[in-house]
Amino acid sequence: MAANDKQISGEHYKSPIQCWDFIASNKLDFFQGSAIKYITRFRTKGGRRDLEKAVHFLEKLIELEYGGDK
Repeated sequence: MAANDKQISGEHYKSPIQCWDFIASNKLDFFQGSAIKYITRFRTKGGRRDLEKAVHFLEKLIELEYGGDK
């Protein structure tokens, strides 16, 4: 059975395009993928908190790509 054919938990991951397929297809790193995950599920799971988590991952990505100082 393919991983996409089963759902371990949470209906918030059900969508026409699985988030992990988008992440893998676009060769996104951990920080990019995590931000995408939280953005795509915020309406069905964590609301504002998930958007804040996405921002946090993006802040870390900015630090890694451009250094700690703004």
